Amino acid sequence: MTGSQQIDAERAFTRMVRSRRRAALARALRGSRCGGHLRVVPDGELSRRAATAGAGVREIPLEAIAGTLEPSRASSFDAGFRPAPAARRRWERVWLAEQRGQVLPPISVVPVSGGYALRDGHHRVSVARARGALTIDAQIDSLAG
Repeated sequence: MTGSQQIDAERAFTRMVRSRRRAALARALRGSRCGGHLRVVPDGELSRRAATAGAGVREIPLEAIAGTLEPSRASSFDAGFRPAPAARRRWERVWLAEQRGQVLPPISVVPVSGGYALRDGHHRVSVARARGALTIDAQIDSLAG
């Protein structure tokens, strides 16, 4: 940390974007085409799991977030929730809010096979991962629709 919150946010974002580029290069060298964008969870997967006893706000592991329900966010983050360069302004604002100790609202997720699909909170998840967090507060919706 430099002592300047703005510089720290800029450096953290730059590290995440570089990490995204390194991951993309590694995939290209392996000849793998999957993993470039955040997975969009299909509607069919949601309908198989309509209700859960764990509805409400609770802490979930960041690793349990398996994808997104928002196709427009799939290109803004990779599978590791590393942001695209276009996400800079919003990402840095979320970083600064956390740095200043502001309480951020819980993310919104829906249970799917293998974890959770993210409805809202993509930047918060990305920042939490960048900060080394293992869990995040989430509003777990009991119904997919």
